Amino acid sequence: MTTQFDVCGVGNAIVDVIAPASDEFLAEHQIAKGAMTLIFDEPAVERLYASMAAGQESSGGSAANTLAGIASLGGNGAYIGKVADDTLGHVFRHDMNAGGVAYDTPPHSNGPSTARCLINVTPDGQRSMSTFLGCSPLLTPEDLDPAKLASAQIVFLEGYLFDAEEAKAAFVKASEIAHTAGNKVALTLSDLFCVDRHKAAFRHLVANHIDILFANEAEIIALYDAPDFDSALAAARKDCDLVALTRSEKGSVLARGDEVVTIAADPVAQVVDTTGAGDLYAAGVLYGLASGRELEACGKLGSLAAGEVISHYGARPLVSLADLAAVRGL
Repeated sequence: MTTQFDVCGVGNAIVDVIAPASDEFLAEHQIAKGAMTLIFDEPAVERLYASMAAGQESSGGSAANTLAGIASLGGNGAYIGKVADDTLGHVFRHDMNAGGVAYDTPPHSNGPSTARCLINVTPDGQRSMSTFLGCSPLLTPEDLDPAKLASAQIVFLEGYLFDAEEAKAAFVKASEIAHTAGNKVALTLSDLFCVDRHKAAFRHLVANHIDILFANEAEIIALYDAPDFDSALAAARKDCDLVALTRSEKGSVLARGDEVVTIAADPVAQVVDTTGAGDLYAAGVLYGLASGRELEACGKLGSLAAGEVISHYGARPLVSLADLAAVRGL
């Protein structure tokens, strides 16, 4: 089948709401400063949202950030994720499409509202996040778009979505659709707590359905109960065609077959906000793979994209990654 998209992502569709706030506001609303706190009570999150200062609202979520990065690099991407038929759901839909990512998953109705991450930024630059997952984890196999999945060179699955049983089933179905079409499936482990919660299920998924695995050092060691990074890398290479592992300031390691490439971290004048670093690293690597680049160039694109996003607040690039890559000859 002819591919229409470089990458099709499947993940938690979340709207980021970023606004200035005082320390007094945090105290008044019992918000843990500098941390991310999950909110399960929808009326409570609505009250907090209503009380926040005017700010910016934009599409977010790990895989959505990755697809935005791919678009910034000049790639052609699609996204599948669940939002409600509400104001924030419309924000997410418009923002993704305006950013060059094809997104038309039917909206959720008669249930929780669109997921949101309410980010209050104090004058010292600290970001205090209150996250309501809403309807985003309710993605089911029926929400998948088989045509998009089959027409993408790579289907990219977000580990954050792995909590619900129906979402697990959606991952397997998405993988089967991609493989039947002769395409690749990538997974990001997303978070150490995700790995700890679902270690056995992740191990089964990786061994049986995943071609390309993204993780950071702590996540990959935890997944394989390995004593060190090298042991974890060796275990992952037995399960997947390609492994791309980030190591913070140590850069990253990519392994495919007998080829192992170490990539230095991109030099950054000041690390302002590491939110989205892994998402954008995946964007660079996936775009490189989809465009037929050598493994070292893929890693350098990932490092470049991650370096750009950690140099400012927010999990999306502020400048054209394609322009930055062109300057580097990538």
